[in-house]
Amino acid sequence: MPDLRTVFRWIALLAASAFLAAALNLARFPAALLLGPMLVAIVFGIRGAGLALPRPLFLAAQAVIGCLVAHSITPEITRTIVDDAALICAAVCVTVLAGAILGIILTRLQILPGSTAAWGSAPGGAAAMVAMSEAYGSDPRLVAFMQYVRVAAVVLTASVVARFFVDGSALPAVAAAEPAPALSVLATLGIAALGAGLAMLLHIPAAALVGPMLLGAVLHTTGIASVSVPGALLDAAYAGIGWYVGLRFNRETLRAVWHALPGILVATVAIIVLCGSWAWGLTFLLPIDFLTAFLATSPGGLDSVAIIAVGSKADVSFVLGVQTLRLFTVLLTGPILARWIARAAPGPGA
Repeated sequence: MPDLRTVFRWIALLAASAFLAAALNLARFPAALLLGPMLVAIVFGIRGAGLALPRPLFLAAQAVIGCLVAHSITPEITRTIVDDAALICAAVCVTVLAGAILGIILTRLQILPGSTAAWGSAPGGAAAMVAMSEAYGSDPRLVAFMQYVRVAAVVLTASVVARFFVDGSALPAVAAAEPAPALSVLATLGIAALGAGLAMLLHIPAAALVGPMLLGAVLHTTGIASVSVPGALLDAAYAGIGWYVGLRFNRETLRAVWHALPGILVATVAIIVLCGSWAWGLTFLLPIDFLTAFLATSPGGLDSVAIIAVGSKADVSFVLGVQTLRLFTVLLTGPILARWIARAAPGPGA
């Protein structure tokens, strides 16, 4: 059983998260229920609270978000990918290339080892990148820190950008306030469990999110089942993902990466600016708004970007089409890029 101090810390985390989320919601920030808990958890983690969200709860939160996304997906997502395939592939390639270039720079400057810099700079799902980096011999602590620093920065930046493109009626908390039929909720929970389970058995990347998203989208758009996520469950999923990301920041990790921290921060800002510039360029090539382009090219986690996209005026189909394609591209090309970037390391006499 957890000791009393741990219980009190969780209560304090919950209370502070609820307060900040409410304040951000009043300020009309999209994804306030993700952003508030994440920022509070970062403070708790760095101050040595010693808390960590169990991974099964994080996977459950991802499955709920997958069902939320499935509810928003229409057949247009397929048509969008087919109709704009060339530009979508270009958007994916630009982001992946930007991550590779930053990895090479970090390696050449000897800020990080080559393979660690490659996986840490890769703009894919943070959890998937950490898992694959460990399998390929990289330092998972450094990769996790780089990935979650970028996720936190992307969520914060995207929320600020979305704040100026969204009205108060589009916030997630408002959208989730409608009562959901009990049968529909049970069907949704079944889709979440079955989709995540099948995706894990098939070793699909980001299985807990992608499985329910794909299965739910098929069943929902064909009318076989109705996907409906109750507000309380959605709020808990938002907070769970925010806590999981935020609590990954702790004193031990900071000490381990202290020498690399300035380079990591500069690299994080650089890739966000590069992707933001490409997003601005896409608005001249496609009939999409800047928010949609920014979220589609954002080098953050698929789950967090999906939350912001669903809770704002963005074109969810386009955003998820680009993000999903990029995730699979990074997973397929990651080992090759890691070896390529590792070769960029200067020799002993350099």
